[in-house]
Amino acid sequence: MHHANHFYGHAHVLARYAGLGDRHPPRINGYVQHGWNIGDGLAPGHPYADRTPSLLWSEQTRRRAWSVGRRNVVVIGAPFTYLLAMRPEDPPAEEREGTIWYPFHGWEGQHVKGDHRQLIALIQATEPGPVTVCLYWHEYRMRNVRRLYERAGFRVICHGYRGHWWKDTDPEFLDKQLTELRRHRRVASNRLTSAIFYGIAAGCEPAVYGDPMILSNEDPTFGGTARIRRQWPELHGTAVDLPTAVEIARTELGTDHRCTPAELRELLGWANLPEEEDDRDD
Repeated sequence: MHHANHFYGHAHVLARYAGLGDRHPPRINGYVQHGWNIGDGLAPGHPYADRTPSLLWSEQTRRRAWSVGRRNVVVIGAPFTYLLAMRPEDPPAEEREGTIWYPFHGWEGQHVKGDHRQLIALIQATEPGPVTVCLYWHEYRMRNVRRLYERAGFRVICHGYRGHWWKDTDPEFLDKQLTELRRHRRVASNRLTSAIFYGIAAGCEPAVYGDPMILSNEDPTFGGTARIRRQWPELHGTAVDLPTAVEIARTELGTDHRCTPAELRELLGWANLPEEEDDRDD
């Protein structure tokens, strides 16, 4: 399977939902969109085999993919929606408190340029409760960046390593993220990203504010941050209308397109694989 299908443990979540248990996920017949984006759902610059299905999150993304010439595209919803279906109600925990804040991040091929100190000051001036800063693995490994947030008095965490070329994927990445989101009252970032939509779906009040920072050699093909702010103005600001945000998140994550386990097995090429036996008492 394409190595990006393993990112964030997506293949693992889909395999669990499809009834295949916690074993290593079988090969997926297609390319699973691995993050929210404003393009055709697939990462620019990655090689893809012709006529292989693109398994996208939402109908909007499918239409954009079609408009740029991609065919054989199927909407299945985001893997995070499948996790929510498997964990609809966790055991009651302490009352939600504070904000989980996701600074915009880089990755192996691109670094972020921006003033973290300025962002920290804005967070401190805006957020009323305790703040958890969740750094992407890339910045978390940068001691100088991590220490800035720690010295500001924030709780600093990382959900785990995304994985790369089929290695070191944390299969519980999304599980850890959902657990943390459900601990917090608010979710915020300086860019509209997957984490904001996940937070809304997990019951958080969203906010998007602050310098969006610059990604080195950022691909401007689909309009970048300027287009995001124009197209989703309702989700920007320190306070956002929650019912509106919930409806937008439902659309962007493709919640209503989530497949049944049998449908998912068929779409991913797993129809003939045996399901894991359920050892629980009836």
